[in-house]
Amino acid sequence: MKTLRRVHLYLGCFFAPLLLFYVITGWYQTVNPDRRKGVSDSQDLVSRLSRVHVEQYYPTQSASGYSTRLFRVFIVIMANALIATVILGIILAFRTSRNKWPVWLSLALGVTLPVILLWLGQKHD
Repeated sequence: MKTLRRVHLYLGCFFAPLLLFYVITGWYQTVNPDRRKGVSDSQDLVSRLSRVHVEQYYPTQSASGYSTRLFRVFIVIMANALIATVILGIILAFRTSRNKWPVWLSLALGVTLPVILLWLGQKHD
């Protein structure tokens, strides 16, 4: 159990900055659907950081091209670590909770609420 907690802690701390980056830039993209799309249009910091989120490169005027391979590999590693961290968190929730039904309820709501909200957001003619 101690090993699971330690792995969960270290994975969470290691990837927290990048996960926050993706959450913040994803939020920006969600609330600004008409954001600038061209490299030359990415003048402010948030627009440039959002470019990293979408295109996996940081736009600069001096660059003649971009290679996204290394950053994409790192993102795949981060995604796998996030999946592992979430699974470890669920395992820890079940192992450390005396009463399991709130854990099950939280998981069920975490799955069904987004589905319901997406369904409610659909427009049908």
